[in-house]
Amino acid sequence: MLSALLWGGVAASSLLVGYVLAERGLSNRALGLTMGFGAGALISAIAYELVPESAIGAWETAVAFLLGAVVFFSIDYLVDRWGGAHRKRLVGKKVEGSGAAIFIGTLLDAIPESLVLGIGLAMGGSVSVAFLAAVFVSNLPEGLAGTVNLSAAGHSRRSILGMWIVVVALSAAFTLLGYVAIQRIPAVDGSVVQAFAAGAVLTMLADAMMPEAFEHGGRLVGLFTVLGFAAAAALSILA
Repeated sequence: MLSALLWGGVAASSLLVGYVLAERGLSNRALGLTMGFGAGALISAIAYELVPESAIGAWETAVAFLLGAVVFFSIDYLVDRWGGAHRKRLVGKKVEGSGAAIFIGTLLDAIPESLVLGIGLAMGGSVSVAFLAAVFVSNLPEGLAGTVNLSAAGHSRRSILGMWIVVVALSAAFTLLGYVAIQRIPAVDGSVVQAFAAGAVLTMLADAMMPEAFEHGGRLVGLFTVLGFAAAAALSILA
């Protein structure tokens, strides 16, 4: 249980790295390329880690996969309407009430990833290095973009740091929840939950992460996405 908390916190800790980088003047192009690399890594993790493990050919997991996409899309739509539509944008935009929406949106992005880490740890006995690395890289630009937008909305650096710490802590808690659900609740089918999370993560990538990466990283994002996919695939095969 302690390891589930630890790995969940490690995966989300790159939000804090993004918070620090927001003051260092890292170019939007570099961050767009990083976002593209992270998107490729997450796609690879879905393909090599989540979908094979969930045996998506079964009707239960196929339905869970589609349901995960629909549920994420619906909640993300509401978060966007509440002011969180620009949480991944690398150019600050002041939006009324965006602080709470950015917090909820970032947590929404983190929940399926955290659950997958916990479930994988419970089912396999060890954390998936490929998925852990993919989540860590993908959270980096989100932490920076969220910091930029929260600052533009008038939030202090101290309050922004506190928000990211809470998100990291909650991500660790959801990782523990995924671990405990598989270990302690016999009725929970890990493959179905993995399929649900895979649908949610893939929807998040297509809806927000990849368009934002291309906007700021340009045509090179395609190559960096392939590099991220290849890197995560190599980790999956070698680990």
